[in-house]
Amino acid sequence: MGTDQAAREAALHEAEQRLQAAVRSGDAPALDLLLDDRVLYTGPDGSTMTKQQDLAAHRSGTLAVEVFAQQALDVVVVGSTGVTRVLADVEGTAAGQPFKARLSYTRTWVHADGTWRVLAAHVGAVPDPG
Repeated sequence: MGTDQAAREAALHEAEQRLQAAVRSGDAPALDLLLDDRVLYTGPDGSTMTKQQDLAAHRSGTLAVEVFAQQALDVVVVGSTGVTRVLADVEGTAAGQPFKARLSYTRTWVHADGTWRVLAAHVGAVPDPG
């Protein structure tokens, strides 16, 4: 693996960690920088969300994530496109209802203007092995 490739993968890994931290803290301004304006998000129930809907949910507290405990992370970079696959134990509240789940996130990232941004994301529930 070339140095450029390793550097791109390390930068994407770091962007994924910043995204997780922003989700945990409900940091809408940080999320705004990490999400592409055209982002497409599909939730575990098949529902879809735009960037503005996601940011509004975090700003209003409609979605609050208290725990985002990463269990595994895979990072793949091809040119200016990256994919992260994250397995995490997540806890919080959504629309006033508490939730606790093991989730698998697949995010497609694009690198432009010197930074990585999420262009698409899909999350699915994973049975708890315990």
